[in-house]
Amino acid sequence: MAEPTQKTVSKMENTEKYNKQESPTESSKPKHSRSRPAEAHNKNKKTEAIVNGRDSPVSLKQAIAICNLIRHKNIDRAISELQLVSQLRKAVPMRGEIPHRKGKIMSGRFPVNASLIFIKLLNSLKSNAIANEMEIEKCKIICKTNLAPRPYRRFGQTRFKRCHIEIKLIPRIKQI
Repeated sequence: MAEPTQKTVSKMENTEKYNKQESPTESSKPKHSRSRPAEAHNKNKKTEAIVNGRDSPVSLKQAIAICNLIRHKNIDRAISELQLVSQLRKAVPMRGEIPHRKGKIMSGRFPVNASLIFIKLLNSLKSNAIANEMEIEKCKIICKTNLAPRPYRRFGQTRFKRCHIEIKLIPRIKQI
């Protein structure tokens, strides 16, 4: 094996000298910048959890009706009600020229596919809340839907139904 030349030896010595030097600011910093005190970690605790469903293949009318159904409810209760909707045991109240249903509601439908999409989003919201260390029992759901861009179907005659769904889980405010 060949011995290192004079140039490579001097370069190695210079890099060793440079690595040994410490600036005064670096010596005062803690070695691990990721470690935080416990108090600082508790101060940054999140108060809400959010999930966004972009370009969901749901009619805007059905999404608004489901949002009105689950708004201001507990997350577990909302999931259980949407499971009843997907099993065709509970109707979602809707406006318009829709037939009357049995029970306490005036008129409604059973949007099965839309309720299954909402159940997926609510399960994701629940796991986000657990990751944020929130108390799920003391929170309520706030949701809204917006119209998304509607791409054309094949042959350019009709368009797909699309909407954006945003669901938040926020703590309940106790009223005096």
